Amino acid sequence: MRVGVPKEIKVHEYRVGLTPGAVREYVHAGHEVVVETEAGAGIGATDEVYRAAGARIAASAAEIFATADMIVKVKEPQPGEWAQLRPGQILFTYLHLAADPEQARGLIASGCTAIAYETVTDARGGLPLLAPMSEVAGRLSIEAAGGALQRHRGGRGLLLGGVPGVQPAHVVALGGGVVGTHAARMAAGLGASVTVLDRSLPRLRELDELFEGRVRTRYSTLAAVEQEVFSADAVIGAVLVPGASAPRLVTRAMLKSMKPGSVIVDVAIDQGGCFETSHATTHAEPTYEVDGIIHYCVANMPGAVPLTSSEALNNATLPFGLALAAKGLAAVAENPHLRAGLNVHRGRFTHKAVAESLGLPYAPAEQAIAA
Repeated sequence: MRVGVPKEIKVHEYRVGLTPGAVREYVHAGHEVVVETEAGAGIGATDEVYRAAGARIAASAAEIFATADMIVKVKEPQPGEWAQLRPGQILFTYLHLAADPEQARGLIASGCTAIAYETVTDARGGLPLLAPMSEVAGRLSIEAAGGALQRHRGGRGLLLGGVPGVQPAHVVALGGGVVGTHAARMAAGLGASVTVLDRSLPRLRELDELFEGRVRTRYSTLAAVEQEVFSADAVIGAVLVPGASAPRLVTRAMLKSMKPGSVIVDVAIDQGGCFETSHATTHAEPTYEVDGIIHYCVANMPGAVPLTSSEALNNATLPFGLALAAKGLAAVAENPHLRAGLNVHRGRFTHKAVAESLGLPYAPAEQAIAA
């Protein structure tokens, strides 16, 4: 199969769909890999490095979209990219369609087969291609919160870990999954007071054992969310409903009861955000203020550390990408975990949660593939 890797064009996105090491694996398996010139610049990988790994370098993204059987990216295709997709072509990348109806319509119109990293599953019910970026984003969320809490950036002027004789900041993670766990790990490591809320008692028990009392856990109810958010100096939005829009846990009315200058970091912004007042921001202008509360809602947080992120992402996506390159659509038909990643196929939505979030018709993946 001919595998194409265009340069990412989302604002301040420095990751790359395939690292040179991953390219070498594809080439070793007998596939042709075409990489757009300077696609790896953000991770310090030159065209020469990609050539040494066995790739051919294309002068433009247009050449890649026109000739590749499968497009491997990191972020969702931008308007100029989805317009170049075609029937029979496989797109393998993050999509986050539930919060992006315009992209969804573009993919439907293209006739392509779009497989979303964030809905591919594993045998344990996890999301193995979302997990590495959730790990990165969870850790970065605490760095972002610490920066935004500084007074010259509009925050309370509070050091996350405090100092001897001075209380540390109180950090609240809404959600005890991968993002929330890694946020709690980083915050507790800095000396902050940390609380994690979740609706799964088994998960709360796991977190209690993992952190051995260094992090408080609390069952998430409306009252518990209000109490913790109102007492927090930084709130990390870490909730996830696979494929669907994130639930809005914090309303605008609640902001008035929060501490002035406290910080919201909405890691769920790719799925629409879990705060009513959230809207996507960029690394160039990451924060804004609503009712005295600082909002950090960067939609591609891991893009700030592309070396770490690209390697971590490729470690997870490589087996699935190689399967797609070897078997094409047959790999989706055979593998239920890849099939869970199928969001769009030949003009039809094939992921139920995505379709329901968009209010559009849904065709089960098995039926769409067989059609």
